[in-house]
Amino acid sequence: MQELDLFGNPVVRKGDLRQEFGANPFTILDTKDGLWQARKRKWKSLGIQSEVGRDATTYNMADWASKKNDIGELPSDTSIFDPTLCEMMYRWFCPTGGKIIDPFAGGSVRGIVANYLGFKYTGIDIRVEQVDSNRKQAMDILDVNNQPRWITGDSNLVLPKLNEEKFDMLLTCPPYADLEVYSDLEGDISNMKYGDFILAFECIMRKACKLLKKEAFAVIVVGEVRDKGGNYYGFVPDTVKLMQRSGMEYYNEAILATSLASAAMRAGGNMKSKKLVKVHQNVLIFKKK
Repeated sequence: MQELDLFGNPVVRKGDLRQEFGANPFTILDTKDGLWQARKRKWKSLGIQSEVGRDATTYNMADWASKKNDIGELPSDTSIFDPTLCEMMYRWFCPTGGKIIDPFAGGSVRGIVANYLGFKYTGIDIRVEQVDSNRKQAMDILDVNNQPRWITGDSNLVLPKLNEEKFDMLLTCPPYADLEVYSDLEGDISNMKYGDFILAFECIMRKACKLLKKEAFAVIVVGEVRDKGGNYYGFVPDTVKLMQRSGMEYYNEAILATSLASAAMRAGGNMKSKKLVKVHQNVLIFKKK
């Protein structure tokens, strides 16, 4: 009998890399690829709505709009985590049935995809409304006995309380500095100045990495952010350095090539200040020593 994957498609073990691994395991991850898009539609058909509970648009996008002539680019909306990327990272870097920790659990995607695939997810988010939204979506999609664990609180304070546990993987997408500000809560690193943001981010990641088993992988999805003068902070290399200081080896990097839908419309405005339109994210992969 032909083995089927979770979407009912025949499992291919050899030959076609995309079928065997779900996507080409290359350093360019093309979200525009037909198979990638098909998998993404399947995930979304389950009812995942990662944007629900994420209020960054209403909190600070108006402020960004007032600066767009100076900055040269404007975020189109609150960022949404790609469920196909999530699936691939779990399949490639987490052992079957493994435990996953996520210290920045905004959005429901990473938790729902993890438990749907048979992993055990623990995510921490500082905002009550975000965690409530995540739990509601999970209850609508997953069996009541197969729910992700979401914890409300500041990861700096919550992670030490998990010291008795060991995790097989870390997957997270931290705030991109103050690109999207989610709240004015104390401990929310998205509302901090960049220097303070990096210090707080490193403190959280050190504590999270301590919970990983030896040789476990950590995957962090990040992207560069411009300061008020229009220059990049260097968030990607800063993330690499702080992870290395946290006891992790820099093991892989991939470029997530994102949609070009609005890039052409933004290109004219961006090029007035000689800024290229950003159409990728960085997927940084580390291995615990």
